[in-house]
Amino acid sequence: MANLPSLIIIDRLLQDWLLEDLGRGDWTTQGLFEGKAKIEEAIWVAKEDGVIAGLPIAARVFELLDREVKFSFDVKEGSFCQSGIKIATIRGSREALLSGERVALNLAMRLSGIATSCRSYVKKIDDLSAKLVDTRKTTPGLRILEKYATKIGGAINHRMGLDDAVMIKDNHIKAAGGIEKAIALLRTNIPYPLNIEVETSNLEEVEQALEHGADIIMLDNMPIELITQAIKMIRQTSPRIKIEASGNITLETIRAVAETGVDYISSSAPITRSHWLDISMRII
Repeated sequence: MANLPSLIIIDRLLQDWLLEDLGRGDWTTQGLFEGKAKIEEAIWVAKEDGVIAGLPIAARVFELLDREVKFSFDVKEGSFCQSGIKIATIRGSREALLSGERVALNLAMRLSGIATSCRSYVKKIDDLSAKLVDTRKTTPGLRILEKYATKIGGAINHRMGLDDAVMIKDNHIKAAGGIEKAIALLRTNIPYPLNIEVETSNLEEVEQALEHGADIIMLDNMPIELITQAIKMIRQTSPRIKIEASGNITLETIRAVAETGVDYISSSAPITRSHWLDISMRII
């Protein structure tokens, strides 16, 4: 199970998103009830099959609007639920329930969609040693929550940002004048103990990454036959080096890639190609 990001981080995000939606005030709710406090109860229902993610974050949305709101989980975070299942019960002021509904649902639907998609990829390779990792292809402002959702779905987080690790990609290699120069410069300039990962697209680049001491080698957009050759070359030279495959990973191809013996498979698809899981709120 993934660890929820710190409330210091979550609250700042949620406050901005609530302000975006509330603007100068929820005229519908305020106009209907004129500030007359009343406690309501609502339920959340899954309207399609999927993995539920984001319930603790949704609960926090309502808590920021009213500290007295009680958000009860009817299913465990990360559980697979069928359509029609009640997943949460909320009790609190109708103003908080109605004004927070959209932001809370949007987040839970988005994160549940990612977790559902991610779970389908993980299941394809769960009997093999390769692990699925996510990427930095995330929605601006939502990265920490979208990566939380991939962990709920069973993946491993790759670097959260550019300051987490060093990855020398094709444009870095071109700008630096080659893999050798890029690694040499970085070994001099980066802080200890950051690892260096090198993106390679052919066996010549793999050989250069090996020769100059890469810690992780990414095999990018290579066909299965080339991945197999690259793995053999790497394992014979340095068994300690981690091997990552990436590029055009789909549900149809991920198992064949995992069967080559790579350590990690990185894919943006569970985030970028997922759809929102439909969830509705009903006032009782």
